[in-house]
Amino acid sequence: MSDPLALQLAAADRHLARDPVMRRLIARHGPCGLVCRRWSPYEALTRAIAHQQLNGRAAQTILGRFVALFGDGRFPAPAEVLAAHPARLRSAGFSRAKVRAIKDIARHALSGTVPTRRAAGRLGDEAIVERLVEIHGVGRWTVEMLLIFTLGRPDVLPVDDFGVREGYRRAYGTRLRPTPRALSRLGERWKPYRSVAAWYLWRAAGEPAVRRKRSV
Repeated sequence: MSDPLALQLAAADRHLARDPVMRRLIARHGPCGLVCRRWSPYEALTRAIAHQQLNGRAAQTILGRFVALFGDGRFPAPAEVLAAHPARLRSAGFSRAKVRAIKDIARHALSGTVPTRRAAGRLGDEAIVERLVEIHGVGRWTVEMLLIFTLGRPDVLPVDDFGVREGYRRAYGTRLRPTPRALSRLGERWKPYRSVAAWYLWRAAGEPAVRRKRSV
């Protein structure tokens, strides 16, 4: 049986290749390698808070300590996090602000504001954004990463993301990065696969800068 995600990504590449610049990015970087993690939205948000303002290795170390606090090797349930004393959570390496955010995520998960994966499937992208940005420490960008990398939503363009904007500047050869509003307008051409377009723009942002020759 064919992999539905692989089929969707192949369709996205064909659609985006109508744009000559995207076609060149696809040729350089190959088929889209976007991976959808099978975490619950609650777990994904908690992990995102751990990664805020830290490099990946440091965040993973803290998350490992966080999971170890609860003893059985699985990611702790919202009720366990909510019941834990803040000092216990801080011992894993979280700041006070992050402890507050993690507890607020757990509180909203128990109330149903943070949906399960099944419940999220019945909600549109903007409905999920509107619900989750009410949580302390969770902004629109964090929810957009959840939509793309956890829920596998195909048509999310994180216009506030520096890498996406820088990738557009490099790929399209503009002097300045587009503003979020301008990028939102420019991205209309990539619908309904703007998540995949963002993936290619992240790749473009990571390409070595081309040095311009100095005139003699």
